Amino acid sequence: MSEIMIRRAMATDAAGLADLAAETFPLACPPHTTAEAIAAFIAEHFTIERFEEYLADASRVLLVAEEPDGRLVGYSMLIAGEPADPDAAAAVAVRPAIELSKFYTRRAAHGTGVAAPLMAATLDAASATGAVSAWLGVNEENGRAIRFYEKHGFAKVGRKHFTVGGRVEDDWVLERPLVR
Repeated sequence: MSEIMIRRAMATDAAGLADLAAETFPLACPPHTTAEAIAAFIAEHFTIERFEEYLADASRVLLVAEEPDGRLVGYSMLIAGEPADPDAAAAVAVRPAIELSKFYTRRAAHGTGVAAPLMAATLDAASATGAVSAWLGVNEENGRAIRFYEKHGFAKVGRKHFTVGGRVEDDWVLERPLVR
């Protein structure tokens, strides 16, 4: 996938990001998460309107991985500022930190070489904000994602909770230093 372009998302990407998020969010959910819970979460957090808000928010940086035909195959979202989750705030040791809130690729892109350059660009963008560390939450049952993040320098530093469909899930908090 050498023709993939990684770039900063623009306002015109909101619909494509909503479509991509609706397809990729279920891939990160534990197997016991119901289809109804996933659909409700997507309807609340991954609409075109929500992505328009995210893209207009100065504290967020969204990057996309785009095929030559313009189809988005992956995206990431960084959120600057103090961790809003108290468990994450306690676990993240280095400040200023930035949250890697979203990092997804389409299932068809898994294993094709899209994720590594998207991660590299995301970490560069995180570093450019002035943050000295990046952190994320990942479901403890998502072994594939945990291995990927650890391969890219993230380490487990604590735990937090994430609620989907009224069910509280256990997440690892992972952190990594940023190179400046």
